[in-house]
Amino acid sequence: MDYIELRCKILPESNQELSDILIAELNEVGFESYDETDHGVNAYILEKFFDINKVKQLQINNIPNINIQYDWEVIKSQNWNEVWEKGCDAIILEGQCRIRSPFHDGTPKLKYEIIIEPKMSFGTGHHETTYLMLKILLETDLNNKTVLDMGCGTGVLAILSSLKGAKEVTAIDIDQWAYTNTLENIEKNNCKNINVLKGNASILTKQKFEIIIANINRNILMDDIKHYSKVLTPEGILILSGIYDKDLDMIRNETFDNNLEFISYYEKNSWIAARFEKKLFDLK
Repeated sequence: MDYIELRCKILPESNQELSDILIAELNEVGFESYDETDHGVNAYILEKFFDINKVKQLQINNIPNINIQYDWEVIKSQNWNEVWEKGCDAIILEGQCRIRSPFHDGTPKLKYEIIIEPKMSFGTGHHETTYLMLKILLETDLNNKTVLDMGCGTGVLAILSSLKGAKEVTAIDIDQWAYTNTLENIEKNNCKNINVLKGNASILTKQKFEIIIANINRNILMDDIKHYSKVLTPEGILILSGIYDKDLDMIRNETFDNNLEFISYYEKNSWIAARFEKKLFDLK
């Protein structure tokens, strides 16, 4: 599969808030991964889904005194690793977990070491939403739990869940590339208890989960929260990200309507990861 690299230059000058707004809006029109630059953002989407007219209709383009210049090129699938290696660094989370690609050396050694061959899948720990999800997982008791990772991307959240002692992990993504990449990364990390499926929340029917994690985008989360609630065990934990801070009230209202109680959230550069609990009784 070929991808489009969309280069977005924010004028008169780039700043973190505008970059975050742009990423949030690009996420709404199907872009999958991002690389923040000194001048703005590089964003990536499957070529068949790319529509420059949708990009030019984003609300950020209407902010007074702000001009965003766009140009793009096709990135052949076989060249993605070369593109990625130009700007990818290993990251360390909370002094406990190191996420690296195969081309990084294996030191330093931490409690959890995750090897990710990112390709075109979203989820390496560099973006705020993935970082926040990883942070919450590091704080969550996963020992002997059944875990569902919706929109698994690279599989990094599923892999950390497995390394933290989850009994069984199910990883689901609608994208074929993410499905394949997750299988590759599971093998690299020698995780034997992760089952990978291709599809969306509609395939959630019989199996129950004690922990559900979903790092997707606001619109999909709003549609899928009802499905998550149905397959989450009583007193089970739902962790959501892929949302901007301004969207939290909307998400909280939807989770409340589906018998999920808001517990807490983390914020980084206006991105949110929030934790909810399935109640034994009806919240209404």
